[in-house]
Amino acid sequence: MNTPNTFHNTPVHDGVPALSPRLVRRAIVSSVLGSGLEWFDFLVYGYFAKIIAQVFFPADRPFISLALTLATFAIGFVVRPIGGILLGMYSDRAGRRRALGMLIVTMAASTLLMGLTPSYATIGIAAPLLIVLARVLQGMSVGGQFATASAMLVEYAPPGKKMFYGSFNMSAQAFALLLSSGTGWLLTTHLTHAQLVEWGWRVPFLLGSLAGPIGFYIRHRVAESPEFIQLREHGGTRQRQTVREFFRENTDAVICAMGIIIVGAATNYVWHSYLPLYVERQLHLPLSTALVGAFVSGVLNLALFPLAGKLCDRYGAYRLFYPVVIAWIFTAYPLFAFVISAPSPVHLFIAQMVSTLFLAAMSGSHPGMLATLFPVRNRSTGVALSYNVAVTLFGGLAPLTITSLTHWTGSSYTPAFYLIVAGCVSLVMVLFTKSGRDPAAAAQERPVATQ
Repeated sequence: MNTPNTFHNTPVHDGVPALSPRLVRRAIVSSVLGSGLEWFDFLVYGYFAKIIAQVFFPADRPFISLALTLATFAIGFVVRPIGGILLGMYSDRAGRRRALGMLIVTMAASTLLMGLTPSYATIGIAAPLLIVLARVLQGMSVGGQFATASAMLVEYAPPGKKMFYGSFNMSAQAFALLLSSGTGWLLTTHLTHAQLVEWGWRVPFLLGSLAGPIGFYIRHRVAESPEFIQLREHGGTRQRQTVREFFRENTDAVICAMGIIIVGAATNYVWHSYLPLYVERQLHLPLSTALVGAFVSGVLNLALFPLAGKLCDRYGAYRLFYPVVIAWIFTAYPLFAFVISAPSPVHLFIAQMVSTLFLAAMSGSHPGMLATLFPVRNRSTGVALSYNVAVTLFGGLAPLTITSLTHWTGSSYTPAFYLIVAGCVSLVMVLFTKSGRDPAAAAQERPVATQ
C-alpha cells in the first residue's frame, strides 16, 4: 500500500521537493489538530478545576482541595520537558510525520482516561492516582506536540512565509480556546451544580478524546516534511549527536527561545487557565462571564495569530517582539486595576480583549521564531526543550503559584506582578543572546551541513 512518505513525480527546487496545495493543506490540518486537542484538554481542566477538586481531591479546607487540583494540573507540565526531549529526539530521527501520529493517539487515550475515571467517593485513593497518571501521560505527549508541529509547519513553508505558516499552530490553540470556553459556557449555564459535579464536567474530556482517531487518520495521510526528507537523503538523520554537542551548538538558541516564550506563556495561562479561578474567588463574578470573554478571544485569535505572523514575515519578528513586550509590561498592572476597582462583566470583557491583542502580537510568531532558531537535524529537540521548560516554569505552574501567593499576601494584584516579572525576564534573556540581538548573524554561524 502506497503511503505518503515521499513526494513522487514532483519537481525539485534546490534539493527540496515542490509541494502541491493539497499536501500543504494536509500538513497544516494534521499539525494543528494535535495542538488544538492539547489546549482543549488543558483549558477545560482549568475551567472545571473547582469541580474536579470536589470529585477527586475532597478535603476539609477548600484551599487544600483546590491546591491539590492545581498541583495535579502542574504535574502535566513538570514532565513536559522530559517528554519533549525524548519525543523531540524521536522526531529528529524518525520524522515529523511518525512522531505526530504517535502523539495524537497518546493524547486522546489520556484524555479519555481523564473523562472515564470514577470519583474519589466510588473507588477511593485510586481516583486521584488515575487522574495524576492521565496528567503525566498528557504532559509527556504534549511535550513534543508544539515542537514537532511547529517544525512540520515551518519546514513546509515557502521562503518568506515561515512565521505565517508557523502561526497556524497558535491558531489551533485559539480554536481550542473557542471550543473549550463555548463548551464550558453551555455546561455551566444549562446544568445545575449537582449535575456538573455528577457528570457534566466529564463531557468535554470525552468529546476531546474523539479527536484522536480522526487526527491519526489525517496524519497517516500526510507526507513527511520536505526539509526533513532532504536531511535524510544527505544522511543527516544518521549522525548521532550527544547532549554535550547539542548544548555546545545550541545553548544560545535555547536561552533565546525560552526568553521568547516566557512572557507569552505567562500571559496565556494567567488570562485563560487561571482567570476562571480569579473571577470566582477574587472578583466574585460568575464563571460564565469569564467564559464569554474567552470565547470571543478564541474567535479573534483565529485571525489575529496569522496576522501577527504575516507582520513578522514582513517587518521582522524581533523588531516587533521588543516594543510589544515592553508595552505589555506597562499595561498589565493598569489592566488589572481597571477590573479590580469596579468588578463587572463589562470591565472584565474589556480587559480580556486588551490581553487578547497583546497575546496575539507576542505569540503569533512564536512557532516560526523558535523553529528557525535551530537547524533541521535537531529542530524538534531544541524547540521542545526550550518551549517546555519555559511553559512549565511560567505557564503550567502559574495557577498554583499565583493562587498560593494570593492566599499568603491577600493581594488581588498578584497576577499583574506575575506578568510584569515574566515580561522583564523575557526581555533580559532574549537581549542576553546573540540570537536575539542579531538573529541573521547567529543563523549564519550554524553549521551548513546541519541545516
